[in-house]
Amino acid sequence: MNKKLLIAAAALCTLFCISCTKEKSAEAEQITLNYWTHEDPARTELETKLIAEFEQNNPNIKVVRTTQGAAKMIELVQTAFAANQGPDIFNLSIEDEYSYIANGRVAPVDPQAAGFSDLQSIYDSYLPEILNAVTKDGKLYGLPLEITNWCIYINKKIFRDAGLDPEKDYPKTWEEMVNVSEKLVVREGDILVRRGFDFRYPYYLVAFVPMVEQLGGKLISDDGKTAIVGDEAWIQFLTFMQQWGPTGKNLGSPTYKNARNLFNKDNNDIAMATTGLYQQGRIRKDNPDFFNSNEWMVVPFPTFEKAVKQVPACYYGHFLMVNNDISKAKQQAAWKLIGHLLKHGEAYLKEGGNIIQPTKALINSQTLKDMPYSDVFINDMNKAHMVYYGANSAELQTAIRSAVESVMLAGVSPEKALATLKATAQEILDEENQ
Repeated sequence: MNKKLLIAAAALCTLFCISCTKEKSAEAEQITLNYWTHEDPARTELETKLIAEFEQNNPNIKVVRTTQGAAKMIELVQTAFAANQGPDIFNLSIEDEYSYIANGRVAPVDPQAAGFSDLQSIYDSYLPEILNAVTKDGKLYGLPLEITNWCIYINKKIFRDAGLDPEKDYPKTWEEMVNVSEKLVVREGDILVRRGFDFRYPYYLVAFVPMVEQLGGKLISDDGKTAIVGDEAWIQFLTFMQQWGPTGKNLGSPTYKNARNLFNKDNNDIAMATTGLYQQGRIRKDNPDFFNSNEWMVVPFPTFEKAVKQVPACYYGHFLMVNNDISKAKQQAAWKLIGHLLKHGEAYLKEGGNIIQPTKALINSQTLKDMPYSDVFINDMNKAHMVYYGANSAELQTAIRSAVESVMLAGVSPEKALATLKATAQEILDEENQ
């Protein structure tokens, strides 16, 4: 080989080596994933362990996990995306999350990165219709961290203290809920120092709209064009809430601390609370003595005596989603992390705060069947439907909140509150349908 050929070959080798070095450098490039999620001590403990395993197996990926209360996280994610500084991975309840799909802010699922052979294998793994909420134009935009529905938790000791038998006297209807709560409440003047029951006021689409549906009303018409259907049902519902509140029978109010947050403490200040199976993990974490005391139980979501439909609280999903504005490399890394987390469904159920991932395998597992009162939740879920979600579902929830709080706290008549709600909700729906 002559000298010129040797020089050329050496140059080619040098270029090849430089190219290889660049490729290896790109592969080894450090990626930091910012993962935002709602607070849950039991889940934090599990996910901290799972993320450490993931980082060990993927040394070029670092995960920064940030938590906030559920309501605060909604606000933080919204503010961050408005400034084009959204987290790489986040999860919210679908009614607050769907707008990010509708507005093109989240990336489609990468099946292979998430550990699936193809898109169809993802759909085959989950319960029917669960993924409909995150499917748009033939693309899938999220994977469910959990599916949740709410029933009624009861503190048996408080029932007995009021002369009630919790096994027999628990409320099956909303009218019974009023009567039982009147026997359970303790007041100092007009201040409730012990409530029988109170609602999850921020979550109007999940637990309040089903009450309207029980009476024959609807949030949105079947053709999707009319908001707030069935005036009589909405009037009955708003009247019920007015009578429940401080200017009525004074049994509860949005101004009090969330009942669910008090229940675990067993401080004789709340007898019943609406919450999910996940609450059991939080009771175990916050108050092991109460958890092991056999002094709590779970019963189905009530219906009105004159209900025309049996509608429990809606179920809703928290879906893990990936920011569409980040690089493809980061998106792939994000779906890889999500896939790693979601491979541990039974661990989330047993160790991660009793979280139900809606896979066919987990729903049919003995592990779920063995959870206390899981049958109550599954029976209610089988009768329920997914919470309403749409591009403007958060705005609709705010409109219902304004109507409820106006009749409970501001002395507005149910008729006037309904008129305002109908006008506001229709404007929101029309904007969504444009």
